[in-house]
Amino acid sequence: MKLILNVLGVVVILFLMWLLSYKKKNVQIKIVVKGLIVELIVAFILVKIPAGRAVLSAMSDGVTKVLSYANDGIAFVFGSLSDPTAPTGSIVAIQTFAVIIFVSVLFNVLYYLGILSVVIKYVGKLVGKIMGTSQVETFVAVANMFLGQSDSPILISKYLNRMTDSEIMVVLVSGMGSMSANVLGGYMGLGIPMEYLLVASVMVPFGSILISKILLPQTDEVTEISDIQIDCKGDNANVLSALTEGGATGLQVAVSIAATIMVMISAVAMINGFLGIFGLSLQQILGTLFAPLGVMLGMEGEYISEAGKLLGSKLILNEFVAFADLGAIIKSLDYRTGLVMTVALSGFANLGSMGICVSAIGALCPEKRSVLARLAPRAMLGGFGVSVLSAMMVGIITLF
Repeated sequence: MKLILNVLGVVVILFLMWLLSYKKKNVQIKIVVKGLIVELIVAFILVKIPAGRAVLSAMSDGVTKVLSYANDGIAFVFGSLSDPTAPTGSIVAIQTFAVIIFVSVLFNVLYYLGILSVVIKYVGKLVGKIMGTSQVETFVAVANMFLGQSDSPILISKYLNRMTDSEIMVVLVSGMGSMSANVLGGYMGLGIPMEYLLVASVMVPFGSILISKILLPQTDEVTEISDIQIDCKGDNANVLSALTEGGATGLQVAVSIAATIMVMISAVAMINGFLGIFGLSLQQILGTLFAPLGVMLGMEGEYISEAGKLLGSKLILNEFVAFADLGAIIKSLDYRTGLVMTVALSGFANLGSMGICVSAIGALCPEKRSVLARLAPRAMLGGFGVSVLSAMMVGIITLF
């Protein structure tokens, strides 16, 4: 029964994306089928093949080990406040968000040294050949396995003005349907297994391209760029400069996330205070509205409503709020339920992301600002669809 529901879910998500399409008659079935097949293969390798699971486990252990080095710096600055077993207990701002600063530094240095760009470039070429997409849009989709929705477009900023609307849609959808590496440590600090998060990240490029090409098929002539040159240095003069800039950026991200979560949780409390007059809560409403997605994800019993509540929180509020709620219960879930829910909640697709994308990418290419503003609402729903579709594909594979 779960298999039937998952397959039905895939059909429903694709149909909803088709309803949102700007050019329904031009949707290419070939790229949709190709994307679905590749997603199934990737999920099968990561979840079922022993060698694939071993590599995934090794990557998870490696990332977790690297993130653990942040604890030394956090302990030096905050002392016993960094210890969750201390009388002060767990302090999210210190034990979770401080890790974001360390990861931001690490990735900024890897970016400056060109290591990250090389990985993105070669993986991008492979994905482009498989999906039949242009280099520029493919590179952005792949970059979103590592970078954020406002960071990855910087890689190809000098080409943005030559990109078609369909390619811009890929930039937006992949940005809102992905997670940046510098927040993975934050999610892990909330109790989400790194292995689950990595599965979600690897699925991003193919799902983003698939959904994007349904929302806005490529009908305009593409400006072919044979050899994309990626600027790794930016304004940094040396590694030390890249390190300090990464720290400053990480601090901004951590503070921004902390402020957003405080505002969101406070707003939810206020809304619940009003709804309580009628015996309701925002969580109950979201759980009911999004319950059908919980059913199609293969959830059972009480987890149908729980999945609906989490998905609603992710879309209306943000993924950090949803992951905090999931982290509180994930140890009580079976492997399939925990993995599927993690993948479904992954990604930046929420109401606030639209403004971030339009402003950040618009600053890089002002002449595309009107295009970005026009595409952003559907791209946000597309980014939400990327995560849910990936979760359904992973859910299908776990049943075999």
